[in-house]
Amino acid sequence: MRAEEFDFALPERLIAQAPARPRDAARLLLVRPEGCADRGIGDLPALLGPGDVMVVNDTRVIPARLRARRGAAAIEIMLNRAEPDGTWEALVRNARRLRPGDALQVEGAPELPCRVLAREGGTARLDFGPDPAVLAAALERAGEIPLPPYIARPEGPRPEDREDYQTLFAARPGAVAAPTASLHFTPGLVAALEARGVRRATVTLHVGAGTFLPLRGEDPRAHRLHAEWGEVTPEAAAIINAARPAGGRILAIGTTALRLLETAAQGAGGDPLRPVRPFRGLTDLYLLPGHRFRAADLLLTNFHLPRSTLFMLVSAFAGTARMRAAYAHAIAAGYRFYSYGDASLLTRADAVAGSRASEGQQP
Repeated sequence: MRAEEFDFALPERLIAQAPARPRDAARLLLVRPEGCADRGIGDLPALLGPGDVMVVNDTRVIPARLRARRGAAAIEIMLNRAEPDGTWEALVRNARRLRPGDALQVEGAPELPCRVLAREGGTARLDFGPDPAVLAAALERAGEIPLPPYIARPEGPRPEDREDYQTLFAARPGAVAAPTASLHFTPGLVAALEARGVRRATVTLHVGAGTFLPLRGEDPRAHRLHAEWGEVTPEAAAIINAARPAGGRILAIGTTALRLLETAAQGAGGDPLRPVRPFRGLTDLYLLPGHRFRAADLLLTNFHLPRSTLFMLVSAFAGTARMRAAYAHAIAAGYRFYSYGDASLLTRADAVAGSRASEGQQP
């Protein structure tokens, strides 16, 4: 396996710089064994059925990018993951200037303590004091929404990005990147799905800054993901596990939900009808072609970067040849790519016993 197998040419004009308005006006590409079909996000209720379960990630993006100084040196901090002791792992630009014990002055929040506890390469562990409310208030005042680098904001994020880059389901603060497949949902679309009989299970995966890190080298298997904190509650696991015995399908809304479900499936005992168990902790699960998926039958996801771990993930889920053909179709048809772009609905490459997907019924 080589990174070049997951490369493709993408015209810059197709990189979305703002979301569709309204959100559910985005286009939707169906990717099925028999080929591709052009639809819209608003068609999603008709593509699902009673008993299907969609799994959404309720993480909330925090204004995780801070600018600080150590003496005359400018330091950029990207919070990555809260640790159990209240400290934070962060990616730091200009990190070579930092030493354990250094105190940093956060621009726009002089009252916020910030002390370096440890540093390794471009990563540091930071202590912002004992009161998380002080940090939360400082982030709201001085932090920036950490938009991906391919969304051009030379002057910094716009005021509307704070709302645009937050999903309808956002409830639990802690992510530094949005679970972007969920950006397409509106109250009206959710109501239509509920009226159709589609159930919803809510999980949490706090997406980390590592999602922006490029693949280095030609062997994808040598890459490592940053660990992210996630939770599948017993209540969510029960809803998910009820889907297939009743003839329904499990639809992961986004790659973050899928990665968490596959993590929860690792200890579930191999029962395809009840694929997940409750889970709470860190996951660095890296999904490449060859992985045997257990926890979802369908995947709703945006269009991803060439040579990225996320394009490898969707290739693992739906098949590399099928995804290369789907992306060629999307580029030719002018679909909008990346976080603010359009979406695709993928059918899993292999069938699951007991679900409609295994009986030949496709979305």
